[in-house]
Amino acid sequence: MFLFYIATAFPDMLVSQRAMTGGDVAEKLRSIGQHVPLMRVSIVLTMISFVDAVVLAVALYGLTRDEDNELAVLALACRLTEGMINAIATLVPVGLLWLATQAGATAPLDASAVNALAAFLMKVGGWLPNVAATCFAVGSTIFAYLFLRARSIPLWLAWVGVLGSALIAIALPLQLIGVLGSPVTDLMWIPIAVFEVVLGFWLLIKGVATPAVRRA
Repeated sequence: MFLFYIATAFPDMLVSQRAMTGGDVAEKLRSIGQHVPLMRVSIVLTMISFVDAVVLAVALYGLTRDEDNELAVLALACRLTEGMINAIATLVPVGLLWLATQAGATAPLDASAVNALAAFLMKVGGWLPNVAATCFAVGSTIFAYLFLRARSIPLWLAWVGVLGSALIAIALPLQLIGVLGSPVTDLMWIPIAVFEVVLGFWLLIKGVATPAVRRA
């Protein structure tokens, strides 16, 4: 699920960018109208990311609950919230597609109103992933900490997960309020990307060791 989540999230980003090209809101709406199949693919991929987050949350809870059930439940709640925000975010491409194709053709909307609503949806489409990612980062920090305590994955990998997730959990709220920007907000994702990719392959090939609590 780590790897599948990445395999659906990145194509979704690329597809939505390809469908919404242009310098201003009106041009982006015209581009969406010309790339309706791509927007539909983006909608499906966005909804799949909800399933990815929920399934991954439950799986990680199952791997860490024996170490500390209360912390594992807290991390589970964070990752489930991430999934719910992903589901809500599906409304953004759905709304943009409706505006671009003028679904209300029987009662045409004023062009300025369409552009204003589209601009708002595009802003929300940029904010929601950061809010979901903040929930992800908090949950990921706790899960990585539980892996570290349990010694169920390599220690170096667990530390990368703890520190990388904590970095994002601190930096994302600062990005939302405009304190942090590029390139910091781009580079901060490197440690957690290494953690998730390596851990995904590790779980497929090696699995997890018996937690220290269970061994005791």
